[in-house]
Amino acid sequence: MCGLVGIVSDSPVNQAIYDALTVLQHRGQDAAGIAIDDEGTLRTRKSKGLVRDVFHTRHMMRLHGNVGIGHVRYPTAGWSSSAEAQPFYVNSPYGLCLAHNGNLTNAEELKTLLITQDRRHLNTGSDTEALLNVFADELQHQNGNGLTPDAVFAAVAGVHRRCRGGYAVIVMIIGHGLVAFRDTHGIRPICLGRRDADKGNDYMVASESAAMDALGFEFERDIEPGEAVFIQTDGTLHRRQCMPRAGYTPCLFEYVYFARPDSIIDRISVYKSRLRMGEKLADKILHERPNHDINVVIPIPDSSRSSALQVAHRLGVKYREGFIKNRYIGRTFIMPGQELRRKSVRQKLNAIDLEFRGKNVLLVDDSIVRGTTSKQIIEMACDAGAKRVYFASASPPVRFPNVYGIDMPSVSELVAANRTEDEVSEYIGADWLIYQNLDDLIDSVCYDNSAINAFDASCFSGQYVTDDVTPEYLKRLENMRSDKAKSDRETLRRQLEGDGEVEDDDMAADSHAGVA
Repeated sequence: MCGLVGIVSDSPVNQAIYDALTVLQHRGQDAAGIAIDDEGTLRTRKSKGLVRDVFHTRHMMRLHGNVGIGHVRYPTAGWSSSAEAQPFYVNSPYGLCLAHNGNLTNAEELKTLLITQDRRHLNTGSDTEALLNVFADELQHQNGNGLTPDAVFAAVAGVHRRCRGGYAVIVMIIGHGLVAFRDTHGIRPICLGRRDADKGNDYMVASESAAMDALGFEFERDIEPGEAVFIQTDGTLHRRQCMPRAGYTPCLFEYVYFARPDSIIDRISVYKSRLRMGEKLADKILHERPNHDINVVIPIPDSSRSSALQVAHRLGVKYREGFIKNRYIGRTFIMPGQELRRKSVRQKLNAIDLEFRGKNVLLVDDSIVRGTTSKQIIEMACDAGAKRVYFASASPPVRFPNVYGIDMPSVSELVAANRTEDEVSEYIGADWLIYQNLDDLIDSVCYDNSAINAFDASCFSGQYVTDDVTPEYLKRLENMRSDKAKSDRETLRRQLEGDGEVEDDDMAADSHAGVA
């Protein structure tokens, strides 16, 4: 999962892109990057780490220009390395910088064709680099006089013909502007915003509308499946449906966990969706356990708060904040490596004993993925003196891999994959466990919104909206993305690059700066 931003303005965009990336930091904490077009010269800075750690004053001062893109990354397949930090760059045609959120399900086939038929060089294992080279190849073959909107949109159509999976993309074409587009199923989110400027309009594209709110941009609309927008450096906006929709199936897990509650995605409020999830979950509790003895409802911060509040209200019991969160620890679900996740839970949360002591506690979380976090949190509640600990998940059991850009790759690492709900409850140590029904979750999200005909709910249902996800593909993906595979790649990386990737900041800044 990654976060994207792109801005075309009549004034410098370095600070605005930095600020937007801090708002989108929840979408990726492994690496960050910014690329800016400085009147034909490419200025870049990218490295491992959080936004605040990657960009210092000296780096920001070098990032001149009025057109730029930014990216925050969490790796789903590649190793944790600055070499795979985005944006990616190729110098022909025109000079292209690309940032991408999602996953290409035919990435290996694309890489083979790019190397053998298109004679393009790939320097990393990232599917983002493959996508960039596909776009470059398509743009290279457009005939005509210069770079026109028709040429850009034809290149995007070529990408859709060749690439499969879920993807949201921003490309900066040096000296010409930005193009943003989305897969034909609309799986990964991206939206467009506008702000009045001295010489017309500033435009912004981003993964979530919350980033636009923070920068004073007015949310215009979501970019639709198969649609592209091209914003020229002078602020002229062009749009085109480059490929017919294959559907309109945004990722359901965005609303459950990933997106900020203050974002609007595909005209659906994430916050209100989570409130409705809580209402549906409470109704199920009342139906299945009408004589419950719950004394207090406590959320697992932060993304379950909205749901937990409605659960407590509906059940007519107290809502309390029983865990204090350390804001400087990353999101444990998307941390690479099981041992790191285990260690981080205790560092991330601390229980307030008086809210647990002698009480029957209902803990509400947005989801249960690997079960590691849930198990440790229940242990913490028991250690704090809870008499009984019940657990409620605002989403259904996660039993299948996600192949469109969320790190749920290995069935063997999903706690609910081969267990009944009672077995999951026993594994995590709950006195009883209740999951949201999938139909109730969909009803909670798809509320008075006729534009959405379905969702990608593959991690819950095992039904993939693209037609190329086979058992053989899932097995290959598991071999690439399991914790063991990532650990092996990290060991190899350290052997090749030296321990820790410690580098001098000034040298790093210079090495990441290129000229178009």
